[in-house]
Amino acid sequence: MRVLYFAWLRERLNRSADEFELPETVQTVGDLLAWIGEKDEAAALAFEDPRLIRAACDEELVDHSAPIAGVTTVALFPPMTGG
Repeated sequence: MRVLYFAWLRERLNRSADEFELPETVQTVGDLLAWIGEKDEAAALAFEDPRLIRAACDEELVDHSAPIAGVTTVALFPPMTGG
């Protein structure tokens, strides 16, 4: 699975993407955030308050309870403001 990072997430992680082979225990976006955080100290800090992170699975906005089975790309980004 490809995970893309945008805005301050990309800056804090110092990279724009990762490729992962996920264990079967990672089944939702929330599980993915927790799993990445366990593997990477910078990610643990960046994902400390998951309410600040939006997600899209294969370009569709989802909440953290969304399943990721069959998803090829998850994009993670902070909430956006518009005007």
